[in-house]
Amino acid sequence: MKEMLSRREFLKLGSMAAGTIWFGRYSYPDEFPVGPLGRVSTDSINVYNAPNWDAETVDYRFRDELLNIYYEITPKEGPAYNPLWYRVWGGYVHSGYIQPVEVRYNPLQETIREGGQLVEVTVPYSSPYLFSNNAGWESASGLRLYYSSIHWVTDIVQGPDKLAWYQITDELWDGYKYYVPTEHLRMVEDDEISPVSADVPHGEKKIEVSRQWQTLTAYEYGQVVMHTTVSTGVNRSSTNGFPTITPVGRHNVRSKMPSKHMGATDRAGAGDDTTSLPGVPWTSFFAEGGYAIHGTYWHNNFGIQMSRGCINMRNQDAKWLFRWLLPENTPQDWEARGFGTLIEVT
Repeated sequence: MKEMLSRREFLKLGSMAAGTIWFGRYSYPDEFPVGPLGRVSTDSINVYNAPNWDAETVDYRFRDELLNIYYEITPKEGPAYNPLWYRVWGGYVHSGYIQPVEVRYNPLQETIREGGQLVEVTVPYSSPYLFSNNAGWESASGLRLYYSSIHWVTDIVQGPDKLAWYQITDELWDGYKYYVPTEHLRMVEDDEISPVSADVPHGEKKIEVSRQWQTLTAYEYGQVVMHTTVSTGVNRSSTNGFPTITPVGRHNVRSKMPSKHMGATDRAGAGDDTTSLPGVPWTSFFAEGGYAIHGTYWHNNFGIQMSRGCINMRNQDAKWLFRWLLPENTPQDWEARGFGTLIEVT
């Protein structure tokens, strides 16, 4: 059966893990190149011989391939909403479906808070394992945890390589647990999610979202404190009775979750109807039907409609906004509910 760790065993595993990180041992289950990297976040992309969509296609790259990014370029050909291109081996790729990623390994944390502790993935992707008494350890086929996604760690166990692995408990599937090498996950410190502008009264905070301009603006006392491009919902046929376009009108935040596993037909808008999105970061629900503001790791194409109704943001922007919006969250809250900040969508 799966082994839990005594204090002595834990310290031994911790020292082993630290040594293997230092000497670059880690090759199970994922290996990564070095340098500035971009992960292909859709089924396939074109590589062009020049940085524009009218250029010749010279190659293709496929989902989860890691590309060395040599430099960025913003040609006048655009597109205007997102003119950023990357120079990669063999040509140029548009940034829209390239997630900028890093490879940062982490030390083992000795204790996990009762009730769970938030972690962030700091490698391009991590391939979890499952455990059962019948089958033992086996790869969680089809499941990957991606860079900058956020999860709840609930335990430390001895993994399939006899080193310490973190246990992640999935909030979408009650009781479903999977296991990830400790090197791949960074503990989120409590002060990283402490409230921002907590002294500002409820009625003096407001969000405005423009579907026309694909922007989000946050106000305190009528003064702008954040302005950024976002991706709202596309206008396409609905499969569940709720429109895929972001609903206009006045709404209030009603629920906030730092980590949300969004299901195959959810509103995040990551591709086909089979897509599952574990660990969607910094999620704030504001309207019936699952509409939310949240971070995004499956595209990099802000400034144009991309979702099935949600408001996609860059992860660092979504994290700041999550801390700023009411109701407040504590580091122990898997979900905080209440009558929150006003959101006006036009």
